[in-house]
Amino acid sequence: MGTLPRTTSRTPSYILRSVIALSCLSLLFIIYKVNDFASQTKTVAGHNLDPTPWHPFRPKTFNHEALPSRAYKLLQCSYLACRYTNNKGNATTQQEEDRRRSATSVAKPPQCPEVFRWIHQDLEPWATTKITPAHIEQAKRYAAFRVVIYKGKLYVDLYYACVQSRAMFTIWGLLQMLKRYPGRVPDVDLMFDCMDKPTIERSEHASMPLPLFRYCTNDAHYDIPFPDWSFWGWPETNIEPWDEQFQAIKRGGQETTWRKKELLAYWKGNPDVGSPVRKELLNCNDSKTYRAQILKQDWDEEAKAGFLQSSLSKQCNHRYKIYAEGYAWSVSLKYILSCGSLALVITPQYEDFFSRGLFPKVNYWPISANAICPSIKSAVDWGHGHVREAQAIGRRGQEYMENLNMDRVYDYMFHLITEYSKLQDFKPVPPNTAMEVCANSVLCLADDAKQREYLERTRAKPFPGPPCDLQPADGNLINKWKKEKAAVFQTVEDMNLVITLTRDFNGFDIRLLHIHLRNRDTENPILHSSLDLIYLSILRKPEPSGEFAAATLDPVPSIVLVLLLYFPLSAYLQHPVVFNLNLNLFFLQPWNVSLEHMGFRGLLPVDPCVDKS
Repeated sequence: MGTLPRTTSRTPSYILRSVIALSCLSLLFIIYKVNDFASQTKTVAGHNLDPTPWHPFRPKTFNHEALPSRAYKLLQCSYLACRYTNNKGNATTQQEEDRRRSATSVAKPPQCPEVFRWIHQDLEPWATTKITPAHIEQAKRYAAFRVVIYKGKLYVDLYYACVQSRAMFTIWGLLQMLKRYPGRVPDVDLMFDCMDKPTIERSEHASMPLPLFRYCTNDAHYDIPFPDWSFWGWPETNIEPWDEQFQAIKRGGQETTWRKKELLAYWKGNPDVGSPVRKELLNCNDSKTYRAQILKQDWDEEAKAGFLQSSLSKQCNHRYKIYAEGYAWSVSLKYILSCGSLALVITPQYEDFFSRGLFPKVNYWPISANAICPSIKSAVDWGHGHVREAQAIGRRGQEYMENLNMDRVYDYMFHLITEYSKLQDFKPVPPNTAMEVCANSVLCLADDAKQREYLERTRAKPFPGPPCDLQPADGNLINKWKKEKAAVFQTVEDMNLVITLTRDFNGFDIRLLHIHLRNRDTENPILHSSLDLIYLSILRKPEPSGEFAAATLDPVPSIVLVLLLYFPLSAYLQHPVVFNLNLNLFFLQPWNVSLEHMGFRGLLPVDPCVDKS
């Protein structure tokens, strides 16, 4: 009996091809949507962000990554990294909090440095009005990103890119502060600009001051200074995290004793940053005329050469180091002070959070911005003649920076944000456009090995004790500091006005229209003022050969000069001074010269005195 053949149903080939084609189209559509979604995802590394319009710079490119891999990286880093961290880290949070409470109950916090008093001064504009949502919304026009700390987590709303890795390292610093003080940082909502110059002018915003955080400020602006990104490292210039970099610079400064350091004022930096001060400083590159060595730094070329010639620890071989602001303030100040050399600070227009605690002639020597080259020469000459005093000022500047370690930096951040939060009259909540940022997401977005290395090296650990104890507000003390600084800077300007009008011709000092005002030490001390059409004197000052204090004083001829015009200002007109007879000598040890060493003769009333200025 025959069997019937078995028939099998076959799927038509066109159906299979249709399924494959539909699957490919679906996959392409998914890839397109993923890429499209990723192309709209903004990151702390600068993806999909334009440069700040108020300070344009060359936008960052990410062409080294293929589009699919870049899209996957953005999605992984932005949306998944923090979820994994939260699930993993919640178990230890309670244990850390218990250990902290136990340590805090017995620990007595140290007193905060005096410069922390500026926190109250910076926030004083909102002491009465408080900070409202309207303030935050208005400040958005000037911000590169928004930071919201909510229930111990950090959320960031990005508006513009920041140059290089500023945003990434600034936000990393905030994350480490949260890690250092878990559960103790209050909820806040703040706007931040990561570029150089302050923008919230007091004259323009007096009716409604806008709270905007940035790296520097001055008296003409409301901007609130915050520790800059380089405290956690600056990979683009090979500058290491602050604590490590300071120790390296300090060791470099100790390699050469003060007596063997080069007797020149040294500066090395980039003058092509739109800085008139740095442009003028280039004219001072004359070791004989101005006692200065000025070098240009090309960071692009230096990066290609592996930063062999830009190590900060190798730039402490001079007794004098110059600080010159860049486009605004410069991060270089802390590295210059760290050497222990006498820092010559060209009168700054801007200040960061810590520089307001520095005082001229205590931590550094002030240089006039209106007569840079002569002022540098004058400072170097002073330092040669006052070796111990110059060395002591350099040491105090170094000690100031040594005390500003990362413990104090985190304390400053904590107190600033805590005091700021007290002024908010609303409960901060992350906006819908903000994304959570955590340590894993930042590390995930790091572009290169150098960035990841610096980030990993600056991971903070929970601190068991409390932060330093913040002093109360004291506006009178702040004003006293400001007046003292202003007085010193004005003295420098007055001295350089004389330098500008003075020319040295073979030892003769000739000044035109010389104005002199002083209190003479005579039997009847009175205030004298003189206006001299022509002022002549002898200034015999030999060039220093190696060490100024060891130079010999050449003989000076005995010369008496009569001033052509003199106006006395005296309460005792019975004894007016008709002629002012001057013999100005430059003595290496003026305190050994007194009136008894000099003889005076004249037919008309003469006021003899020795001026030890």
